[in-house]
Amino acid sequence: MESLYISTFIVALAEIGDKTQLLALLLAARFRKPWPIIAGIVVATLANHFAAGAIGNWVASFFSAASLSWILAASFVAVAFWTLIPDQLDDDEVAGLKRYGPFLTTLIAFFLAEMGDKTQVATVMLAAQYPNFILVILGTTLGMLLANVPVVLAGNFAAERLPLTLIRRLAAAAFGLMALYAGYQALHFSGWI
Repeated sequence: MESLYISTFIVALAEIGDKTQLLALLLAARFRKPWPIIAGIVVATLANHFAAGAIGNWVASFFSAASLSWILAASFVAVAFWTLIPDQLDDDEVAGLKRYGPFLTTLIAFFLAEMGDKTQVATVMLAAQYPNFILVILGTTLGMLLANVPVVLAGNFAAERLPLTLIRRLAAAAFGLMALYAGYQALHFSGWI
């Protein structure tokens, strides 16, 4: 269950102020139909994170436990710094998709926006770290929903009142803690402790 809880916590924090959260806000403002948007977020996130989790799980099989832990430690440090950089969303990215309606627009836009996003990269890393990548996928999807559903339901009201700089710092700290844990595991697997 650790993989579910950690995945949920880390992605929920990392998603606040992220490009896909801004996308959720934009979609909510354009369509004003929260339930098809939320359904689109769920389907897009499950599909995207399943692929990311499968890749992370597959890549992990090529490395020794010590090597994988060193790679994960470095990757978590990189994502921690990446998390500190505020995301921006271009309104034109969604404008062409509006004709498909709220569900399909959200599904396509969210799936594409998540490609190479820090939460997708985090899903790859978490799935490489934890053997049960299905729990990681469920956790990262739940984290996405915890961050995005309130934005879709409350719109600008919630998003404008969040201390985004503090939240980005907390998310970076969470990734930093994961880096320390992976580094500790690397030292343990290498026989240094």
